[in-house]
Amino acid sequence: MMKTRILLVTFPSQGHINPALQFAKRLVGVGVEVTVATTIGALRRMYKNESSNKSLSFAGFSDGYDDGFNPNPDSDTLDHYFSKLSSVGPKSLAQLIVASSENGNPFTCVVYCTLLPWVAKVARELHVPSIFLWNQPAAVLSLYYHSFNGYGNFIKENINNPKFLLEVPGLPPLGSSDVPSFFNETNKNNTALPIMKQHLENLEEEANPLVLVNTFDDLESEALKSIDKYRLVGIGPLIPSAFLDGKDPSDTSFGADLFKGTNDYIEWLNSKPASSVIYISFGSISMLSKSQMEELALALVDVDRPFLWVMRENENEEERLDDTLSCKGELEGKGKIVPWCSQVGVLSHPSVGCFLTHCGWNSTFESLVSGVPMVSFPQWTDQPVNAKLVQDLWKTGVRVRANEDGTVEKEEFKRCIEMVMDDGERAQEMRRNAMKWKGLARETSKEGGSSDKNLKAFMLEVEESLQSIR
Repeated sequence: MMKTRILLVTFPSQGHINPALQFAKRLVGVGVEVTVATTIGALRRMYKNESSNKSLSFAGFSDGYDDGFNPNPDSDTLDHYFSKLSSVGPKSLAQLIVASSENGNPFTCVVYCTLLPWVAKVARELHVPSIFLWNQPAAVLSLYYHSFNGYGNFIKENINNPKFLLEVPGLPPLGSSDVPSFFNETNKNNTALPIMKQHLENLEEEANPLVLVNTFDDLESEALKSIDKYRLVGIGPLIPSAFLDGKDPSDTSFGADLFKGTNDYIEWLNSKPASSVIYISFGSISMLSKSQMEELALALVDVDRPFLWVMRENENEEERLDDTLSCKGELEGKGKIVPWCSQVGVLSHPSVGCFLTHCGWNSTFESLVSGVPMVSFPQWTDQPVNAKLVQDLWKTGVRVRANEDGTVEKEEFKRCIEMVMDDGERAQEMRRNAMKWKGLARETSKEGGSSDKNLKAFMLEVEESLQSIR
């Protein structure tokens, strides 16, 4: 009897690999064999926890940069990378799929993640069913869909109008600073728009398009129903079980991290009062300018609250960025700076009371699931949309406002941090809402919860499809 085997193909960045691995674990938990495939370069960098579970394996395909590639979002290197990936990746992935079949282990289904639309074409040519896993909010997918179906000209012609207001099904009204950065033609990296269009074109070729989304029904009830042509199915939150449903208390990491570091920051957090620490991280790609970091550092000195700041080493500089800060001495006396941490572990720690974040979806979702209010400082891609949802829809945070030259000044950081951390009515409301979403996220993942049922229904569809071709 043929066993269900899924090939899960993910883009080679930490923000994509982490949720993909959690989805793989969910699938393994319902009796499926899963092979997680990413680029050879990313696979070599990954720290993989050894597991006795034979149902989860890893494979690599080439993107043309097998020794690794570190794209800079502030240059045109991303365009070059995506061009290379889409030309080299399909042939390499096809070879992987064919080799597995020839070895007597054919894949039942291919699940492919955001930014890899060409995977669907490879699967189709090899007569293997494919499913799209969208790892951003359903609201963002709805925004892309409607931008390509009736709203595109309006966005293009009005995006730089100060009075710009976009009303899309499933979302609150959006201003020009609330939409994905790729919608503005002045953005250096517009590669994502044609990639998103390719994703939608793939779905148009399917009779009954199904999209798995890293969200849950209660969080995005309207957005999940906002595209009549697609079935958007929430199967999130895709974070470790120990911080969510508790089914596997040993699952405290993503199982494969791009970075491995010490955890002395946990001891430091243990020494701090409940809800007193400001946690600061801007993800694995975005890098603040030195002047912007200076403004933030000065604000942290003035706020006079303990903080944990994840400050990645700048590979393009000889010195660490924190060494260039004018207030480094005062800063170190008030908080702790680390190059890496287990973010979901930090957000789940009782001493953390606020998350200053770029609002990438993984970070936003992990904060919601952990019940931690946010100060949002979005940089690019979907982050402005996420920040809008945090402030105006879910009401668990506040967004900083930049000045005319795009810099967020010290006083603005201070204003927003204090607004979230003080005992005022708005702060209390944000904390209440954060705890509400934390509870709902746990309920949806438990046996019988909406995401649990959605995942099992998806697997039943895969099994029925498999039965029909046996």
